[in-house]
Amino acid sequence: MKEQAREELDLQQFNIRTDLALEARELAKPDGGPIPGIHSEVTEDDGITITVLHVQNEQGSQAIGKIVGQYVTIEVPELRNGDTTLQDRVATQFAKHFESFLERLQINKMAKVLIVGLGNWNVTPDALGPIVVENVMVTRHFFELMPDQVAPGYRPVSAVAPGVLGITGIESSEIVRGIAEQSKPDLIIAIDALASKALERVNTTIQIADTGIHPGSGIGNKRKGLTKEILGVPVIAIGVPTVVYASTIVNNAFEMMKNHLEEQKGDTNQIFGLMNSIPENERLQLVKEVLGPVGHDLLVTPKEVDQFVEDIANIIASGLNAALHEAVDTDNVAAYTH
Repeated sequence: MKEQAREELDLQQFNIRTDLALEARELAKPDGGPIPGIHSEVTEDDGITITVLHVQNEQGSQAIGKIVGQYVTIEVPELRNGDTTLQDRVATQFAKHFESFLERLQINKMAKVLIVGLGNWNVTPDALGPIVVENVMVTRHFFELMPDQVAPGYRPVSAVAPGVLGITGIESSEIVRGIAEQSKPDLIIAIDALASKALERVNTTIQIADTGIHPGSGIGNKRKGLTKEILGVPVIAIGVPTVVYASTIVNNAFEMMKNHLEEQKGDTNQIFGLMNSIPENERLQLVKEVLGPVGHDLLVTPKEVDQFVEDIANIIASGLNAALHEAVDTDNVAAYTH
């Protein structure tokens, strides 16, 4: 009877949107078992969890809904506490893993790099990209105007925050493509705010991917992305989840209430009935079905988002400075944090 009720609900029509490959894998295989075409490795470093996930082929891509490529996720649950020592350690880890992407893509030490900060600088949760652009070391003009005075250990780096369609009336990908055609970079780094399905990952997680990026994908927009196919050069994507859906909060609250009652009473079937038998990802889809039509599936961000976004943008900027310029010490990026 329960199975029949679940079929009538048709839960599968409501997709759970997440920009994190790690979460897509969790949704595809909640028990953590192996997925054909997906290889992952997890390492721990004193409060920093690093997951390297490789989508090896089309089978793996279809299984989790992510493009073939490599995704590195850096999770730091305590990052919201404002610990500057921890922030420096995260920036160092970020720099080292970003360097591995440069090596894998065979980007040489003098290759020209264009950093693109996607997002709306007027909306704090979406301002990650523009804030990173403000804090990275921009050097291309020195190489153009006074190349003989540039010290060893630096490369030509340019940066731009192209704004969003609602402000400029132009797609970000069109702006970046025009800039790339004129400045001819060897690599593009695209930075954007993402959406997560987990409260604990908001403003505490950084994802690096060699698959490019799609502006607005985290909130359901389907527009032209920044990829090698579109721009003609490799694109490394950097993203941080800064928002979570209201449906996720409702679902997480349900799970916490269920766990609390199980500790108090043991059996919760009398209270929750059918809801007890529905897997978490399907229950989330059901919540979205309820909230969506009435316009209540809002995008939510913590009230301290101003400081969180500023801190994590500085972590990314200082990590990029260390990874892109040999003259910047990868093991001591604190000196280069603005």
